[in-house]
Amino acid sequence: MEKRKLSIAIVDDSEIIRERLVNKIRKNDSYNVIWQAENAESTYISCSEAEPAVLILDIQLPDGSGIDVLEKIKTDNSSIKVIMLTNYPSLPFRKKCIEAGADYFFDKSTEFEKVFDVLKELAINENIEN
Repeated sequence: MEKRKLSIAIVDDSEIIRERLVNKIRKNDSYNVIWQAENAESTYISCSEAEPAVLILDIQLPDGSGIDVLEKIKTDNSSIKVIMLTNYPSLPFRKKCIEAGADYFFDKSTEFEKVFDVLKELAINENIEN
């Protein structure tokens, strides 16, 4: 029987950030990156085909706002845990994201590693070995 894994999706317009996240996530066999997207449109399509347990989402996307994506995702499935990971950590953005349903909000430049602490916590909460 295959071990249960925490399903994770990553949405960021930066290939470097996506690769950095994927490389670190893949070091833990309790996690599975099920898809990646670089824009809002791809996110909607991918999420309709395979909903992740966790979505790591950037605010600034080339074809729209990650906040709009967040609102739609949370409307469609409020059980998806959303981690906003952004270069726009100002209080107004943080407040808007939390109001839109973000479960976590981190600054890419100073809080990047906190994403992995949250993933570990979520895996434990889901009774997935870590």
